[in-house]
Amino acid sequence: MLRPALQIIKTKPGMKIVSSSFLMDCPNRSLGKDGLLVYADCVVMPDPDAEELAQIGIAAAETAKVLCGIEEPKVAFLSFSTKGSAKHPNVTKVQEAVAIAHSLAPDLLLDGEMQFDAAIVPSVGESKAPGSPVAGHANVLIFPDLQAGNIGYKITQRIGGASCFAVLQGLAKPCNDLSRGCSAEDIVNTVAMTAVQAQG
Repeated sequence: MLRPALQIIKTKPGMKIVSSSFLMDCPNRSLGKDGLLVYADCVVMPDPDAEELAQIGIAAAETAKVLCGIEEPKVAFLSFSTKGSAKHPNVTKVQEAVAIAHSLAPDLLLDGEMQFDAAIVPSVGESKAPGSPVAGHANVLIFPDLQAGNIGYKITQRIGGASCFAVLQGLAKPCNDLSRGCSAEDIVNTVAMTAVQAQG
């Protein structure tokens, strides 16, 4: 599905990749923005490098603004490490992505690397990443690779009871897809979200 979109629509100026965001509507309204969290990337990029991860974070922040009405996205780049608590090439990749994202979008509130609990639980964020503008209050969560992102959104959906809605980001014009097993409600929701994306 993505191949013709990339050939015909192409990527947005300044974007080199297409990725996805999942809008997670959680029953726990203390999370994110009144229970709304944005997860990325959960569908498209299997193993993004640092530059690609940075672009995913910036695109997901825009998705949060346009589709979720989150006026101030707080973007957390996730890892199994928080602020250097572990050393590994996978951690280094996330740290580099944060630095690149800072340089590309200096006005965006973003931070990392951090563990999931440090990103969304205020007391843990204060303990593990004191002084962070994002820790404990993140509403946009960037997973380091597709395995983590796909597993994360399905755990949130199946165990956390969240409703989830997937959108593509990074294309010059809105374009989204549906699975063959989608419901009529899925079609309506996807059409509505694509229309909102088109309005900017």
